[in-house]
Amino acid sequence: MASLWEYANPRKFMGTSGALLPWVSYGAGACLVVGLFWGFFFTPDDYRQGSTVKIIYLHVPAALMAINAWFMMLVASLIWIVRRHHVSALAAKAAAPIGAVMTVIALLTGAIWGQPMWGTWWAWDPRLTSFLILFLFYLGYIALWSAIENDDTAADLTSVLCLVGSVFAVLSRYAVNFWNQGLHQGASLSLDKEENVADVFYLPLLVCIAGFVLLFLALVLLRTRTEIRARRTRALLARERMA
Repeated sequence: MASLWEYANPRKFMGTSGALLPWVSYGAGACLVVGLFWGFFFTPDDYRQGSTVKIIYLHVPAALMAINAWFMMLVASLIWIVRRHHVSALAAKAAAPIGAVMTVIALLTGAIWGQPMWGTWWAWDPRLTSFLILFLFYLGYIALWSAIENDDTAADLTSVLCLVGSVFAVLSRYAVNFWNQGLHQGASLSLDKEENVADVFYLPLLVCIAGFVLLFLALVLLRTRTEIRARRTRALLARERMA
């Protein structure tokens, strides 16, 4: 654990993230190209959903990352509250817009997938509703960071907001398990082999998920590095004004 906390040092983080970023970016690009090309062009139509099922290669990875991005922000926020490490607070701030975009992708692709299946673009289904609320929490989190000038105060308040929003992140993930009613289907992936999609869809879906995970990591690293540089710039400008 002692070595893990070394990365709370901005200099250490910048050096390590700079070395990792190209590899993570290349891995994300390779997985996304292979997974999406494989899924959209080399998998058959579903016997019930037809070609519509292929939107799974965008919808499922985006939905997973929308939820897990918030959990990553939760962990980073807890580290900030307990240890007061600025890198963790900046990493949470960096992840929020990425998670918001993933949530939008999940909502839009879900609507496109749901319309031919359900006969409607939107339904107040438990999972859909909790996902929409999660998106509003993302917007509130981003707005709160922008509204407060003092970085430490902003980190404190957004960390509290992140703790509250985590309830809806959990609901988004497990809504189908909590409520049996609703239009949304069960999980496409599960530790229970019987609940997974067929192997012909499962394997390219795993590659797409890996691509989205690596893309998220690459963007978080890039944005966190940008936040650290911006913080340094503001500190230097403040010193010049005082001088």
